[in-house]
Amino acid sequence: MPDITALAAHPGLIEVLAVSKGDQGPGALLRTVLIVGLVGVPLVAWLLLRGYRK
Repeated sequence: MPDITALAAHPGLIEVLAVSKGDQGPGALLRTVLIVGLVGVPLVAWLLLRGYRK
C-alpha cells in the first residue's frame, strides 16, 4: 500500500483539492440537477399515465 503522505503530496491531487475563493464547487450545478429531476420525474410520469388512460 502506498504511503498516504506521498499520495497527499502529489501535485495533481493538490490541484484537484485546491478551491479558489470564487469557486463554489458543484453546488449550483447539483442544485439545478436536483430541481430539474424533482420537477421532471413527476411531469414525465403524469404525461405517460395520461396517455395510457384511454
